[in-house]
Amino acid sequence: MGATRQRRGAQTAKRQGSSAWFSLAWWLVLFLAPGVAREYPPAVPTPQPARLPLPVVRSLSNGLRVVVIERRSLPLLTLRLVFEAGAAADPKDLPGLASLTTAVLPEGTLRRDAHAIATEVDAAGGMLDTATDWDKSVLVLSVPSHYAELAFDLLADIAIHPVFAPAEVERQRQQTLSALEVVRADPAYVADNVFRQVIFSGTPYGHPSDGYPEAVRRMTPQDLRRFHAAHYQPAAAVLAVVGDIAAEEAFQRAERFFGNWEGKSDASPQDARVQSPRPFVDRQVLVVDKPDAVQTEIRIGNLSVGRDNPDYEALSLANQILGGPAANRLFRALRTQRGLTYGASSELITHRETGVWMAKTSTRTPETVKAVRLALDQMTLLYDHALSEDELQSAQSYLIGHRAVEFETPEARAGESSNLILQGLPLEYWNEFPQKVRGLGGDEVWRATRRYLDPEANVIVLVGNAAAFKKDLKKLGRVRVISLQELNLNPCRIERRDAAEGN
Repeated sequence: MGATRQRRGAQTAKRQGSSAWFSLAWWLVLFLAPGVAREYPPAVPTPQPARLPLPVVRSLSNGLRVVVIERRSLPLLTLRLVFEAGAAADPKDLPGLASLTTAVLPEGTLRRDAHAIATEVDAAGGMLDTATDWDKSVLVLSVPSHYAELAFDLLADIAIHPVFAPAEVERQRQQTLSALEVVRADPAYVADNVFRQVIFSGTPYGHPSDGYPEAVRRMTPQDLRRFHAAHYQPAAAVLAVVGDIAAEEAFQRAERFFGNWEGKSDASPQDARVQSPRPFVDRQVLVVDKPDAVQTEIRIGNLSVGRDNPDYEALSLANQILGGPAANRLFRALRTQRGLTYGASSELITHRETGVWMAKTSTRTPETVKAVRLALDQMTLLYDHALSEDELQSAQSYLIGHRAVEFETPEARAGESSNLILQGLPLEYWNEFPQKVRGLGGDEVWRATRRYLDPEANVIVLVGNAAAFKKDLKKLGRVRVISLQELNLNPCRIERRDAAEGN
């Protein structure tokens, strides 16, 4: 009897266990089934905008603007020195000079050679980096905060007293030439630079920021010294100090190490020499022939706006919908629905006076024209039809919520603060950004889109095996084909051609 009850209890427990597993499996199917998950996504609350503490700003008597952001949570200190001269300031006959100049700066000063600089940075557990953008050149030094004295002294020495020793210039030149040799065979790099040269033709933005091999070979230490003397001036620079340091101490150290820096009092921003390019009157299609390519790099875009343009926020929303991070129309059309690519996106690239709105993707060679047409279709839909409220709200939430992540590191805070000053924007800009974005309606975004996105008068650049798709491109517009080898030998072949100039 006891054994019977024991068996019955075991059977009951078994049935109960089976029922529990069945219920669990049912709920898993219900909530994880693809159709259900797509139809009923989890509710996401509206992102709360991150409010950033405003930096403290002072100018030294020599014109150097000093920005200080106290961030005492970690014993770290970042100094970012930014100059208002980037690749757009390159002499016409020496494209890439700004990039080479910045790269050689940490390779020796009047007081320290390259080895001494590297040794001091390593001994402090720090990181020293340089970068050249289109409108600026940057020196960044990060150290533990108890090395603040070293950081200010070393960064000032590198910026103010570089010697551009011939041996160091030659070493960096060879590194640059080696890098250019590698990237010239990279279809993505070629597509980006050919697109830039066509769309920005006639402006200082129409060349590769790292230059051409022929120009790099001609550069001398004297060229670098002249560029440094002309553009590395205190009145055309911003020093951002972020981290574990009191604002008053940061200003005192800046005065001590940078205050005696003499420069031209009439130093002016480089935007005086930048002219906005002329708009295109029709579509231009340029194919760079790479016969061994098994896929095609695709770039499609229009001229856009400078960073301080009133339409910037509206275009940022439109770009987010077209091809920005997270869900976007280009990825959905080319990847999710057609499987033509692993990725498709768009970028709103802004410079001081102008900019570009560019879609980019790559696809298998036989699918080239289909992918181009699908991308153009998405641009046309965005141009022809007003935005849905759901799309607009999703884009607004992403742009607002993602800002907190972008300002996570001291380097990011230093970068954004100095950029606002150089771009002539208020320091409160990012705190006001969420309200601006939320305040934009679909009609406002659509009107801005129609001002700058013209699917019938854009630039299309394709890098791939031209023989496989060239004949199918004629319906898209005037097509020019240039071989990759010829392009490398004669980059001037890819300048824009307006309708009045003929083919």
